[in-house]
Amino acid sequence: MPGSPVPFGSTVLCSHLGQAVAAAPNPRVTFGGQPSVLQPTIWNIAGCTMPPPTAGNGPCVTGHWLTGSTRVLSNGQPLVIAPAGSVCAPTGTPMNATAPFARVTVM
Repeated sequence: MPGSPVPFGSTVLCSHLGQAVAAAPNPRVTFGGQPSVLQPTIWNIAGCTMPPPTAGNGPCVTGHWLTGSTRVLSNGQPLVIAPAGSVCAPTGTPMNATAPFARVTVM
């Protein structure tokens, strides 16, 4: 599935507007000078507005992408692309990359 790469430092939010930050950049591939992010990377989420377990199953704490690039690999790993499936834990809701690097399309 083609998509735009999501470089380290891109705006990524959980479904409840919590800010997601990749735990580790991948400096071997860059987009616009920003390091890429490998698909298996865990994303840490802060500021999720989902209520705690007594009123809901939140807040979102971590997230990860379920799929990534299929033809472009770095260190043998796929890159994070948008749109692609993602999931937050413990809520099971998706993350959204609101500002992927749109000048490149990756497969």
